[in-house]
Amino acid sequence: PAAQCKGCGPGYKSPLDAMKGPREEIVYLPCIYRNTGIQKPDYLATVDVDPKSPTYCQIVEPTDVFWKTGLANPHTTHCLGSGQIMISSMGDPSGNGKGGFILLDGETFEVVGNWELPGEAAPFGYDFWYQPQHNVMMSTEWGTPKFLADGFNPEHVKEGRYGSMVHVWDWTTHKRLQSLDLGEEGAIPLEIRFLHDPASSEGYVGCALGGNVFRFYRTTKGDWAAEKVIQVPNKKVEGWALPEMPGLITDILISLDDRFLYFSNWLHGDIRQYDITDRRHPRLTGQVFLGGSIPSDGPVKVLEDPENQTQPPPRVIKGKRIPGSPQMLQLSLDGKRLYVTTSLYSGWDKQFYPEMIKDGSVMMQIDVDTTSGGLKVNENFLVDFGKEPHGPALAHELRYPGGDCTSDIWL
Repeated sequence: PAAQCKGCGPGYKSPLDAMKGPREEIVYLPCIYRNTGIQKPDYLATVDVDPKSPTYCQIVEPTDVFWKTGLANPHTTHCLGSGQIMISSMGDPSGNGKGGFILLDGETFEVVGNWELPGEAAPFGYDFWYQPQHNVMMSTEWGTPKFLADGFNPEHVKEGRYGSMVHVWDWTTHKRLQSLDLGEEGAIPLEIRFLHDPASSEGYVGCALGGNVFRFYRTTKGDWAAEKVIQVPNKKVEGWALPEMPGLITDILISLDDRFLYFSNWLHGDIRQYDITDRRHPRLTGQVFLGGSIPSDGPVKVLEDPENQTQPPPRVIKGKRIPGSPQMLQLSLDGKRLYVTTSLYSGWDKQFYPEMIKDGSVMMQIDVDTTSGGLKVNENFLVDFGKEPHGPALAHELRYPGGDCTSDIWL
């Protein structure tokens, strides 16, 4: 991409040009031991995803990850056209909510300072995406780090410990211009994506607790607004912590040609594919279950489902029953392969999928029909992080060394 760090990646001139790039061969992903009971540092794993390689589906040499920023709970990283690196933060060192941004030197990784102006930080932080042609950046909110660290408590939502806003920033002056309150339906807006076309002035944000996807867009007046375009209804259940189970949309991404939107429902256990050619009316074109909280042989019984879906059988790949549920997503440049990991956040993993703490998370791959839509599990692909030398690890975000659908921004 045009916005890249020095020496990083091949530098495609447009999203459509990137779709013609070579097939991915390795994937980077952070693996977490923090809050799992294993006293080892988090590390960066490199996974071989080349089917022709003798080490296909194997983890190779790890590198310890050390944060030297002094910020609490750093989350999303983007490279800037200036060569600097920008990282969003969820809180301050005391565990309170604070949506600020840190700038690093792209060559030395030394801290340059804060991107936002003094006093301009948002109440909460999580993800961000910027669109230079429209001089705008959008950021989202999860919640107060010290309250979400040990799991989810519905009372904390009522107490205002979780966010529901998308913040609009002036990309040039770094001032916060607007805060779009998505309300109860938009509670916990996590991952946000502009369309890849640098001229576009719209995108989507996945709202975890409400199970909704909102489209955000620039109005004819020049300000920004949002509207709900996808709803995943709660399922009425028994044998679970609450009488209703939300889908909990935790990750979304858009194909480089801006045709398909994908997201994961971390509690229900499915990944969905939508055709977004009609931006205001996405159309469901693919769905696959990969674990989750409602397998047909599990303790949870679905009493009422507005979508009338049957409870899925447990997912078994290469002889292993998949622990946890689909969470972080990454799409191949050509849009034909979707990679997925299962860990969300160690405290929440412990609460909802304790077996994943014991067995470790996994990485899976979905084959994508890019002609008419559709998703199918690759039964020959499984990376098992339960077999790591220091014990079961929790694999999280997926990144390609040369850039990908969730980190590249074109100018």
